[in-house]
Amino acid sequence: QVQLVESGGGRALAGGSLTLSCAASGSYVRSYHMSWFRQTPEKEREFVARIGRSGGTPWISDSVRGRFTISRDNAKNIVYLQMNNLKPEDTAVYYCAATQSLSTDAVRYDYWGRGTQVTVAS
Repeated sequence: QVQLVESGGGRALAGGSLTLSCAASGSYVRSYHMSWFRQTPEKEREFVARIGRSGGTPWISDSVRGRFTISRDNAKNIVYLQMNNLKPEDTAVYYCAATQSLSTDAVRYDYWGRGTQVTVAS
């Protein structure tokens, strides 16, 4: 079992920045690839960014590439999502998720956090 807890969400102005954190605990946490997804009431859950077990093979979705960065600190079991130049369309609940397969498909993820709300005002 892996437990994931997101933090760092909140309200920001367009053009601003936020850093989300995902604290992971449980068995074999470092054996999981980690990703961030986001969801609004109007849309399905959307892949945002992924990072491999050892911190390699980062993959950022086209919608946020150049603005968002994913990283992980395996010593602390924390995954970060640095979000710069925020736009109102980035408003969503952001979820951290863990998978054994290097995938961007939400159905392949085994564990999910409860999410943290990000609101970007214009």
